[in-house]
Amino acid sequence: MQNELLRLLPSVDEVLRFEQVQKELSSFPHNVIVGAIREALNEARSAIIAGKNLAPENITRRAYLEMIALKTITAVKRSAYPTLRRVINATGVILHTNLGRAPLGRQASQAVNDVVLHYSNLELDLATGKRGSRYMPLEKLLTSLTGAEAAMVVNNNAAAVLLVLSSLARGQEVIVSRGQLVEIGGSFRIPEVMSQSGAVLVEVGTTNKTYPEDYRRAVNENTALLLHVHTSNYRIVGFAREITVSELVELGREYKLPVVSDLGSGFFIDLSRYGLPWEPTVQETVRAGADVVTFSGDKLLGGPQAGIIVGKSSYIDRMKTNPLTRAIRVDKMTVAALEATLRLYLDEAQAMAEIPVLRMLTLNLDQLKQKAVELASLIRTVAGKRAQIDIDENVSAVGGGAMPTTNLPTYVVALQPVR
Repeated sequence: MQNELLRLLPSVDEVLRFEQVQKELSSFPHNVIVGAIREALNEARSAIIAGKNLAPENITRRAYLEMIALKTITAVKRSAYPTLRRVINATGVILHTNLGRAPLGRQASQAVNDVVLHYSNLELDLATGKRGSRYMPLEKLLTSLTGAEAAMVVNNNAAAVLLVLSSLARGQEVIVSRGQLVEIGGSFRIPEVMSQSGAVLVEVGTTNKTYPEDYRRAVNENTALLLHVHTSNYRIVGFAREITVSELVELGREYKLPVVSDLGSGFFIDLSRYGLPWEPTVQETVRAGADVVTFSGDKLLGGPQAGIIVGKSSYIDRMKTNPLTRAIRVDKMTVAALEATLRLYLDEAQAMAEIPVLRMLTLNLDQLKQKAVELASLIRTVAGKRAQIDIDENVSAVGGGAMPTTNLPTYVVALQPVR
């Protein structure tokens, strides 16, 4: 039976000559069509051999030809669409990692458009005509916004932490609280990042309680730095006590050790003034005395994916000359988008109005209800009487590894199919 069915499968050439294939795929590259045909034939052949979906005994070669042709046409047309494309975020999570986290603002997207369509002075000093630094405009903005002495940017916050540890602690010990050994997503964990950097992890304290004395007992001649990781994507509550950046800074000064603070989803504006829970800002962490601070660009900051490092010049300079920096540097699109986003923060009111994630986080309930009413009206024009559409009260989450216990009151549009 299998051999009979296998003999009924058409050849690649037969499918290519099939009228419907020639008609619908005339504008597509020949190699793309051939690849899709072979894939469809392989699937059919594997199904027959495995005894799956065996066709009736009276199936014809023509029927197989039509089936393979239809699969080919569908696959080729689907391949013409971009794999990464616009979607509607109806998850109730503002910074949804699977949906690309923060959408860029108008200024950032325009800045990216300008540099990708034309040449740019990415590494050219227009004043002198000599080679410049892609980091210079970002460093000036970041030091102005945070009060830090120096700054640099790499392609994400995990890379930022990796670079910091590689530059300041390779072959030496880094002390961190057990309660801060976070998983940052995609199964990547702080201990694993530390291992890749060449630093040696020294865990102190317990999951729920860590004291300055725990760090003090672990300090020795091989200690390179003290690490504080802000648990931005989870909270330990109840019988708990965690060491603060300020406490760690006191220890660092006592033992002449740098203190590194990984904020994760860092931001510049105290959102507690807008009704959201307090989270440490980058500026507060710098003022607390942290020598190096790392954070993400595409979470609450509302910019492109980037790992931002600010801190003391002596430490940042060592990172800039680390060969790893070249491997994790940002491209012109990231530089353009991040610079445009950072410029908005020079005026807090403008940042709150123009950066999409900040605007969404601070909409009041009346504004949210009006949006729900407008959305429900649009859906009714399409669905007609095929669905019952209601507006209900619900909650949203911040997402992006930020404010994990915060529920944001909102309104949702609920659809129930009418049968």
